[in-house]
Order: sequence, then C-alpha cells, then structure tokens
Amino acid sequence: MDEHAGLTERFEEDRTRLRAVAYRMLGSVSEADDAVQETWLRLHRTDISGVENLSGWLTTVTARVCLNMLRARESRREDPLAALVPETSVDQEDGRDPEEEALLADSVGLALLVVLDTLTPAERIAFVLHDLFAVPFDEIGPMIERSPTAARQLASRARRRVKGATPVPDADLARQRHVVDAFLAATRGGDFDALVRLLHPDVVLRADPAVVPTPEPIVVRGARTVAQGAMAAMGRARFTQPGLVNGAVGLVMAPLGRLALVLGFTVTADGITEIDVIADRGRLSQVDIAVLDA
Repeated sequence: MDEHAGLTERFEEDRTRLRAVAYRMLGSVSEADDAVQETWLRLHRTDISGVENLSGWLTTVTARVCLNMLRARESRREDPLAALVPETSVDQEDGRDPEEEALLADSVGLALLVVLDTLTPAERIAFVLHDLFAVPFDEIGPMIERSPTAARQLASRARRRVKGATPVPDADLARQRHVVDAFLAATRGGDFDALVRLLHPDVVLRADPAVVPTPEPIVVRGARTVAQGAMAAMGRARFTQPGLVNGAVGLVMAPLGRLALVLGFTVTADGITEIDVIADRGRLSQVDIAVLDA
C-alpha cells in the first residue's frame, strides 16, 4: 500500500508536465488527458525497479502513447471542423471544458497548434520534445524509431514550418501586429467604437461562401457595417489568435486546435482597408500559417 501511494505521489509530481507535453503533441485537452491516463496505467503495469530517471521514463511513455494516437489520427484523418462553430458545439459532453480548452490554447498559441497539425507524427514528436521541452535527440530517436541524427533533421524540418517565411519587413510586421491585436481585443471586448476607429471608412470585407455559408461570396463595405459583423463573432473570438497568414499578420480561428477559419488583413497608414475571411477547406489548405515571434 505504501509503495502504491508513493508511486501515485511521484506520478502526480509529473502530471502537469506530462499533460503539457501531451497537449502540445495532440492539441486537445481530452486527448491529452487520455494519454496521461494511459501513461499512469502503464506505470502500474511495469516493473520500474531498474528505472533511474522516472521523469524521463514517464516522458518517453507519454510520447509513445501520443505517437500512437497521432498515427491513428493520420490513418482516419478527420475532416476539419465546420468554419462557423456555434458556441454550444464545444461542450462538456465528451469531458471537454471549453474555458479550459481556450485558456490552454491561448497559453500555447493557436497558430502553433495549427502548424503542428500539418506535421507528420514523427516531426511533431521530435519538434515538441526537443524545442519545447529540451529532450535530447539521443532520447527522442528511439521513441520514433529513428537515429538521433534523423530525429534532429525531423525537428529542423518542423521548425522551418513553424517559423514560416516572413518576406514582410519587421517594422511592417510590428505595425500590423499592433493593429491586428487591437482588432482582436476590441472584438473580444465588444468595443464597437474601438473597432470602427481601426477600420478605414471604406474598408472592404470579403468572405468566401463557406463562412456563412451562402451560395456566393459575401462582400461587405464600410467601417460600421464590418464592425457590426465582427461583434457577431464575439463568442468565437476566444478561439482566435494572431498568427502569420501568408507572411503577414492575420487571425487564426482554431477551436480544439483544428483550423476552421483565417482572417487576412491589409493594413495601411489609414487603418485596415481590406479583410479577407477564408473558411473554404480547399482555400485553407493553401494558406501558409506560421507562428509570430513574441
């Protein structure tokens, strides 16, 4: 009994870190919790008397569980969520807590989760473990059945995808980031007047047919009309964060870490002059999304 209690206490010391590892690999709170629970079960089925570094052993087991889950996901490859996600669609029926999901996504970064979802399972494991949790490639290689050198190459390839190409000068990116951050903050806060101030009086918003959906693309003109549309999206704004969209600062909406919609902005000295809203799956697959530097 004492041994069992000691093992439980030791596992609980690592639970938060293991959950963080699993969430970054899987992009889902419920799946991350499932992975951690499976690690717990394997711990109690295994003789660990010869394990010197239990934290490292637990990380390895969690990574392998996540790898199996990612491979299973690849084999059945779910379609992305519909572009317009009602606020009630992310509920607690399967154990998900929408507020917790939103907070975790906010802490990790939606753009990162979206990019990670485009990587192969091995690339994702190598990048997450090495770049985010400082696990050496000598340990990562055996987990993914690769040599340490191959694991390093996988992480490098993933890193290039995460960073993306940024042909826009840093000064322009900083200005864009300031405006887009303000747009998101005003939308989340329901500040209609602040939104209007960010928009050019003759701003044009174009949304593809999958956004509403409608038979034809939607074109909306004028600052007040566009701002009213943004106010209607307040509930979905909690699953929206800035990211690099085709090399410029835009917004990425990804409930449960799955890309559903992006907003591209044209920002000039006079404010936001154009907004392009993309939800069509074919178009989304062509969008280059990357992570913004802090």
